[in-house]
Amino acid sequence: MESPVRAEPATPTLAPPAPRNHTPSLSPRAEAKEKRSEAPAEDASEKAAAEEAAAKERAEREAQRQLLATEELIYTERNYLRLLQVCTCTIRSNLQKLQPQLPNLDSMFLYIEEVIDVSGRLLSLLDQKQVTPHDPLFLETLCDAFLSLSTDIESAYKEYLSNYNTVTALENSYKQKEPLWTEMVKVIKSSAPEVNATSLSFFLVMPVQRIARYPLLLQTIMKHTDPGHPAYSLLEQTAHAAVAVNCRINEYKRFREVADKYKKTETLTIRDKINRLNSHSIAKKTARLSQFIKHETGIAPKLVDEEFDALEGFFYLLENGIAVLHENVETYLSHLQRFLSCRPEEFDLDMDGEKPAICYKEITAALRQWILPTFEKRMRTLVHKPLCALRELLVGPRNLIRKRLDKLLDYELIEEKPSLSYDEQAVANTYKTINTLLLNELPQFNGLALTLLWGMLGAFSCLHKDLAADMEQLFQGFAQQLPHSSLEPNAFWEWAECSVLEGARMLETLCRNVEDQLNAPIVQPLSPGSQKCLKVLTDKHGSAKIYQLTGHVVGTRDLDLSLNRGELVAIISEMDTRGDRRRWLVDAGGPRGYVPSSKLVRYHQVTMDPPPSPHLTVTTMDCAGGVRRHSYTPDVRRHSFSPDIPQPVRTLSMTMPCFQVFAGYDFTARSSHEVSLRVGEPIRVLEPHDKRGSRDWSLVEVREQRGYVPSNYLAVVPTSTSPTTPYH
Repeated sequence: MESPVRAEPATPTLAPPAPRNHTPSLSPRAEAKEKRSEAPAEDASEKAAAEEAAAKERAEREAQRQLLATEELIYTERNYLRLLQVCTCTIRSNLQKLQPQLPNLDSMFLYIEEVIDVSGRLLSLLDQKQVTPHDPLFLETLCDAFLSLSTDIESAYKEYLSNYNTVTALENSYKQKEPLWTEMVKVIKSSAPEVNATSLSFFLVMPVQRIARYPLLLQTIMKHTDPGHPAYSLLEQTAHAAVAVNCRINEYKRFREVADKYKKTETLTIRDKINRLNSHSIAKKTARLSQFIKHETGIAPKLVDEEFDALEGFFYLLENGIAVLHENVETYLSHLQRFLSCRPEEFDLDMDGEKPAICYKEITAALRQWILPTFEKRMRTLVHKPLCALRELLVGPRNLIRKRLDKLLDYELIEEKPSLSYDEQAVANTYKTINTLLLNELPQFNGLALTLLWGMLGAFSCLHKDLAADMEQLFQGFAQQLPHSSLEPNAFWEWAECSVLEGARMLETLCRNVEDQLNAPIVQPLSPGSQKCLKVLTDKHGSAKIYQLTGHVVGTRDLDLSLNRGELVAIISEMDTRGDRRRWLVDAGGPRGYVPSSKLVRYHQVTMDPPPSPHLTVTTMDCAGGVRRHSYTPDVRRHSFSPDIPQPVRTLSMTMPCFQVFAGYDFTARSSHEVSLRVGEPIRVLEPHDKRGSRDWSLVEVREQRGYVPSNYLAVVPTSTSPTTPYH
């Protein structure tokens, strides 16, 4: 039996290691490098998270600031409106109760009602939308409301700010009266105790401050609003609009200050004018005069502004029309007063028992008691007073137009300089301001003045229509008392037609007789305005330079005047700057310019007293020792004789001279009824008066021609004497 073989233990073999998921271990240097590459990634993520949190925090902070700025605008607007209402309602009503009453108190609150109205409308638009400052749509609503009211805001605030200097000046005048000012302070404190105000300016300065805060508040809201916000562009537009409104208000205020400075009419004495003279003013006026002479002589061209020239011409035309209407209305009212002062019905006309006299007295009593006094009162209220006020309003624009001419002359002297000094720049700015102001405001003024003028003319016509209706109503009550009121209608109208035709025939005959017999020149009396103009021109230029327009003149060239027929002018030069004698330079009592010489004739003023004659004047003494001047025809005074009353006998104290009449002055005939005279020419007087009996004109014969001449152009010279006897 074999013995079993003992197996030796087998040597264990190592199995291959199972695969692992991690990288093989690195060296320490590699591990450190790997850690450094992983750190920036972790820091970037942490930084991004931190920046995101900071941005979110900033956005929340900006949103909070935007909300606070928006709430501030709304809250301050409501508080501002409340204080203005307290000032204009409570304080104003309490101040009106003070005794004695405050002078010009209403002027303190001028234009503030418009400011309150526009502020209330702004808040009302926000309240209508029913949105709060937390609402995302609130900004859009706020911007829309402000933009829609921007024009009204500008209109209200610019007038208030322009008038604010008047408010402060008036309050300072109140402060000068200490007892009155003390009472005013008590009223202000008791009316608004919560604000502890001590003057009206505490409230009245608020609109001045508020309009300037709108751009700041809107810019603050825009600063804290995300550019990606839906209303950001609208908010930016609103902020720019608020800034533009403030700029326009400041510009308007500056224009008003310049206008207020130059539109005033100063009444200075000669001493005041002399005290104002200094080297600067003399040099300035000399430069202006030199520049004006250069314009008139054509040496230097004049700066032409056709738009302004048209506005200026229309203004002067309007001013002349208003002045003529004012003069005519005053003359009309004075004639009405004279008519009311004459009461012929109160005299005994020996007609008391007759029906026409009774009717006449009743009619005139009704006229004088209620119809005409009522008409006169309405005429003064509706026409005369507004016309006087409108005429006073013309003073400011007229002064500004004149001041513009002065500033234009100053501006032309410095216009071509390459660089201007501070004073020269101020002169240029002043001219541009006045010119811009007139170009903007004068059309509106002309339009409003023309509208008022038409309204007054319409009122004048309506008043006369009412007067005619009242007269018709008055006479209807007396129509039944007429002698022919009992006739049948056909018979009455037949009688009326025959009466009218007979009256027309008689009137035609009278007119024909007047045309045939009354061919003397008619001297129309000058109106008060024309008399004043004549006096000014005569004092300035002398009577020999006075001419009259024979027809209407319309200016068509530079420096031409537009004048009406019959206006008086003074001749300055009988040619223009180019030597053309067809255009004469004249003074029309204010404006100067050129008119055609063919439209001018010498004006011969006829006065009651003749001008001093270079020839001998003969006087006689009456029985009372008085001196009487001889005319070329004896002035025989007619007396009514009575057998019981002895008549005075005028006895000449010297012999009656024989007279020869000569022409004392040159006279140029203006119509076929007149005759021309040459000084020293002998004249034969046919009639010492005209057909109407006026001694202002005389019918004479000279050079075998007959015609009328002014009586004060004739001189009387005694040639010989003959004894005379007393005459009666």
